[in-house]
Amino acid sequence: MSTEEKRMKCLSIVVPVYYNEPNLPETIPHLLSITEKLPDYRLELVFVDDGSGDQSLQLLMEFQSIYPGNIKIAKLTRNFGSMAAIQAGFTLATGDCVGVIAADLQDPPELFIEMVHHWECGNKAVFAVRQDREESFYQKMFSNTYYALIKKYAIPGYPSGGFDFLLADRQVIDEVNQIREKNTNIMTLIYWLGFKPILIPYLRRNRTKGKSRWTLKKKLKLFVDTFVAFSYFPIQLLSVIGFIVALGSFLYGSFIFLYWLFFGISVSGWVPLMIVLTFTAGLQMTMLGILGEYLWRTLDESRSRPNYVIDEVFNVSNQTGGGK
Repeated sequence: MSTEEKRMKCLSIVVPVYYNEPNLPETIPHLLSITEKLPDYRLELVFVDDGSGDQSLQLLMEFQSIYPGNIKIAKLTRNFGSMAAIQAGFTLATGDCVGVIAADLQDPPELFIEMVHHWECGNKAVFAVRQDREESFYQKMFSNTYYALIKKYAIPGYPSGGFDFLLADRQVIDEVNQIREKNTNIMTLIYWLGFKPILIPYLRRNRTKGKSRWTLKKKLKLFVDTFVAFSYFPIQLLSVIGFIVALGSFLYGSFIFLYWLFFGISVSGWVPLMIVLTFTAGLQMTMLGILGEYLWRTLDESRSRPNYVIDEVFNVSNQTGGGK
């Protein structure tokens, strides 16, 4: 690296990659073109291959051979999930400011130019917030409900449209790297840190190439992870429901006893009894399931297993790869 390059500020962009072979030939040139509008910055693209089973890694290597000074690649041993891939990218990014973007071009890379200008003004967190989406009605409904619940019950003031496209100061990234929390939502964690963000609204474009691997199962896991990690509402709700059910049971039991004592009428009714038993049993199982989510995550944290395992890192100084 030349002396002039060392004096330049560095913009790092972390890109998690999972079965993005159709997208990368278009995504990488788009990201590299950012340097045309930011001539005073050195661009570092940190691609994290999250156990892709296609030719994504090979494509990344080909582009790195052409742009060795701009592209760094990390290969994880298996699929650990997009949040873990982003965490891995944060540990490898060396920029003065660090961005995150998906590899499918649903988010406009050129928005990083505006983000950098906000960062230069002293803002340590700049979030691109989805004002609308070119997606189906059901996808929009799920996303809007998810972020509305986060805002109401987990983190007040959370952007209504949500975000996973951002730029953060080096200080913010260092804070996240120190936390290294498991089963979490990195975006929500960054917001939770408390750095006052600049919000930039944008339209999230429809995916035009490749198949999304963001399945319903992964969405539900992220939903549960976010609530368990950032909200006590589920536990508090259990306490309230338990109190209400206990109070209702006591009142109903008192009514039956007094009815039998003063009127001498035998109390019968197999059907009502079964309804009460099945209702309370179902409620108890639901409560145990919610408690189990908290206990499982506590156990997972106590094991101290890594969030991810990096198989190899390919960068400028090590073109053949190096284990880490």
